[in-house]
Amino acid sequence: MIQHGYQGLKYKWRWREYSHDQQAEIAALAGRLNLNPMLLEVLYGRGHTSYEELSSFLFTPDTASHDPALLKDGTKAVERILRAIEHKEKILIAGDYDVDGITSTAVMMTCLLALGAQINFFLPHRTRNGYGLSAEVVEKAVSNSYSLIITVDNGITAFDAIKKSTQLGIDVIVTDHHQVHGEISGAYAIVNPCQESCGYPYKSLAGVGVSFKLMDLLYKTIGQTLPRRVYELLALGTVADVVPLHGENRYWVRRGLHLLRQEQCLAIRVLAENAGLDCRVLGSTDIGFSLAPQLNALGRLEDPRSSISFLLGSDEALVREFGLKLKDLNIKRRAIEKTVVDDVESYVKSGAIDLDSTYVIVADSENWPAGVVGLAASRIVSLFARPVILLHRTSDGKLKGSCRSIPEFNIFDGLKETADMLSSFGGHSHAAGLSFEQSRYDEFKERINAYAKSKLTKDDLVLKLDVDAHGCLGDFTDRFMDGMKYLEPFGSTNPEPTFMLKGLVLLDTPKIMKDVHVKCFVGGQDGAKRTILFFNRPDVISFFNNMGRGSLFNAVVSVRDNYFRSEHTLQVQGIDVGFDV
Repeated sequence: MIQHGYQGLKYKWRWREYSHDQQAEIAALAGRLNLNPMLLEVLYGRGHTSYEELSSFLFTPDTASHDPALLKDGTKAVERILRAIEHKEKILIAGDYDVDGITSTAVMMTCLLALGAQINFFLPHRTRNGYGLSAEVVEKAVSNSYSLIITVDNGITAFDAIKKSTQLGIDVIVTDHHQVHGEISGAYAIVNPCQESCGYPYKSLAGVGVSFKLMDLLYKTIGQTLPRRVYELLALGTVADVVPLHGENRYWVRRGLHLLRQEQCLAIRVLAENAGLDCRVLGSTDIGFSLAPQLNALGRLEDPRSSISFLLGSDEALVREFGLKLKDLNIKRRAIEKTVVDDVESYVKSGAIDLDSTYVIVADSENWPAGVVGLAASRIVSLFARPVILLHRTSDGKLKGSCRSIPEFNIFDGLKETADMLSSFGGHSHAAGLSFEQSRYDEFKERINAYAKSKLTKDDLVLKLDVDAHGCLGDFTDRFMDGMKYLEPFGSTNPEPTFMLKGLVLLDTPKIMKDVHVKCFVGGQDGAKRTILFFNRPDVISFFNNMGRGSLFNAVVSVRDNYFRSEHTLQVQGIDVGFDV
């Protein structure tokens, strides 16, 4: 296959062109699987090129889920937990303040309370406590007669806390999914598929996925069935943490969504109602963009501990009351996030950040809440196609913040390259957190940019749009959408498909809605006519206004089922526009 591309209004479009033999293979596979050829082209371009690979992806067999006993230290951890339950020992679950950490904690609480465990949990306040298990938490646990701590979605970098636990004689089981750097000595057990010599074949589980697999092993050990609610929590946390939705993650999210559409816990139902969503057709994008942000807002702006009683609660009045609070907090979070993004955009416009010489955007402020900088960093990456590190300046001389990156740059490796000047760091290739002294800001900025410059080219620092397939307006039918359901759930590594439509013509004057969205009615070369909606693309109006009457243009679009007040429509969403070159 040959890759082609050209510059659209905002993005550089990239697409593949296939040889005659490849086109014939795509058509044959589509016929064999009874799938629309455009959808087969999407999958073929994403590397699913054999019947076996396609079948596995489309139908996600049970073999996608692996034996939890393969987890290093998994059996040892289960035996210790069961012993604690038998002897009525006090167990503390030490979680995190994001949705992955919250749902990981809720999974543990759900499973262990059902077995009669003497259990409680601790979720850190982002500002007051900081990330992860700390020596202070260990000391408090000991003073309150806890004899076992289980970390979820954290712990792999809790060097001081584990050292303190050894000194005080309390057992710590670490369950985590973050990349390992440095060696933890003294933990009773470490359950993390990313650690060396762990035989678990799937390495991309979220923190809630690791918690789930450990509880799955425990319940298998005692011959019982996991509570139904854990599958809802697993789907929520996995999607929210933006881990790859392939392999085992895809399997469990798909199963969780199937259960959610049939019956939901009260908390999920309230979050969906807040967002105006129908749970009967709930999808992964609904979780990622509508449900999870509400729950995340709590840990970003306030104390996350009440999120557990919300997720596990059965008192409808209390759950609904708290749901309204989450809705309001999320509105507040969006406003703060916009302020941070606007600040960075102003730095670029003023030249304070020179994009010609900047490979990693690094910026800081004492006015940016630590809980929002990660979300803002993601937005800025999508604006400027560069890794972004945003830092909150604290009153005690520290800088604490979040990193987000582009596919071409491993931000975790970049932090390892500057580890000698960091107080702490952790994360993944695409997202990480860090802290260091304010006095080293200029040095850090210089070193991270120098490292990125050695790894990136100028072509890497361009906004790109990958086109999955070429099509026509008339291709988008209800039957087409039925086929696209087999490609779900969409998310990291499996984004919603994009389609290029060529030779479109405007049939009516485009309309701008709410100052930022554009609605246009167009005709295609196949005679079909449809409305295309461009969300948050006011610049498209100028493109259309400057276009000659009757001129043909191209568009890259996505297509989705839209449900509003129980009515179903097929919605074509525009992503970018351009002309043939």
